[in-house]
Amino acid sequence: MSDNITNVSLNAALQEAQENFAGRNPKSEAAYTKATKSMPGGNTRTSLFYTPFPLALVRGEGPHLWDADEHKYIDFLGEFTAGIFGHSHPVIRAAIDKTLDAGINFGGHGLLEAQFAATLCERFPALDLVRFTNSGTEANLMAISTALAVNKRKKVMVFNGGYHGGVFTFHHGHNVINAPFDFIIARYNDVRATQQLIEDNASVLGVVILEPMQGGGGCIPATREFLTMLRETTKAHGITLIFDEVMTSRLGPGGLQGEHGITPDLTTLGKYIGGGMSFGAFGGAASIMSHLDPRQPHSIPHAGTFNNNVLTMAAGLTAMTQIYTSDAVKTLNRFGEDTRNKLNAIARKHNAAMSFSGLGSMMNVHMTTGEIRNVEDAARGNAQLRDLFFFDMLERGIYLARRGMINLSLVHEKSHVDELLVAVEDFVTIRQPLLSSKAAGHP
Repeated sequence: MSDNITNVSLNAALQEAQENFAGRNPKSEAAYTKATKSMPGGNTRTSLFYTPFPLALVRGEGPHLWDADEHKYIDFLGEFTAGIFGHSHPVIRAAIDKTLDAGINFGGHGLLEAQFAATLCERFPALDLVRFTNSGTEANLMAISTALAVNKRKKVMVFNGGYHGGVFTFHHGHNVINAPFDFIIARYNDVRATQQLIEDNASVLGVVILEPMQGGGGCIPATREFLTMLRETTKAHGITLIFDEVMTSRLGPGGLQGEHGITPDLTTLGKYIGGGMSFGAFGGAASIMSHLDPRQPHSIPHAGTFNNNVLTMAAGLTAMTQIYTSDAVKTLNRFGEDTRNKLNAIARKHNAAMSFSGLGSMMNVHMTTGEIRNVEDAARGNAQLRDLFFFDMLERGIYLARRGMINLSLVHEKSHVDELLVAVEDFVTIRQPLLSSKAAGHP
């Protein structure tokens, strides 16, 4: 099969899949068309958009979602890791209902925030003190700003493929709407080059921030060698090391920092920790966080009307003490490791140019083979094949991210994963001519 014939076949297969999608979802299309009248592109969250139009989701229960046309899906996206408890978890729902009965928006300190803060400080090794925000984006903004204010330097090192929120996006280098920090962009998992870059900028570099596994970049884990180098080199030069564990904190009882035994200066949190409510947090060494203490002269201000909102405090405290306990963390991530191993076994059995990266309960499909250490490696994958996979999975009732992200939740059972495995095996079998190494553009 020539490359040209393969490309034509792939284009035709993807077009057919999109046409089938459109034919099955007229109510979603109508909802999208209406949305374009009042939102740019009918969208208020870019990551959820795809052509010909995104599904309109109308309800969820446990591990399932339903769209406007009443198609039922197993939710393997889990709100990009935030939905780890499934939809409308009864224990969290009860905590929110109880809180609502007592009123909201007090405009003062409450009783739950200190309990919640103490729970997080006990759980994550880096946290001596913690502050709450409304999102992971805010948490990273405050962590970086605080670190630079304390160490009085100006440059921030990030990594290509990194995502630290809506104004810290580095999927393809620097984003035009990123916060106006003085960024240095390095290559993820490149130990020698990154160390040299830190050394060359040591006098002006104030922060190195990274996810211990890049989530938005494709679930690409950092090597322990890379993280160890970053910890040792930043410490030697008085540079603040920030671990963005907004997603990855779910991958161990003490986050990935606990799994690696490497303690950053600051940590940012978000997503699931708020029990499904809007949430973010940043915290770390008392030597840095104490600068936020309003009892101190010249303290750094940190405001936010809903930082300590009682709904998030109640949902988060309940989630982290009663549901996502250390034992639950370990069980879910063992389940995820087993699932990813089985998915990769399917790809190998069919000699498909397809692999699943990740750790524990987080994973991402790549239409390529070989080791994936950074987004440069991931770029070998065929983006059209990944789109085809997305639409084929939707047709089989499997809901995941268009970019191929898959996350297991606490409500998933073996039967749900078995359906995923069957759907993936069917995809690999039916699409096998397009998934051969040569057809997918690999030698």
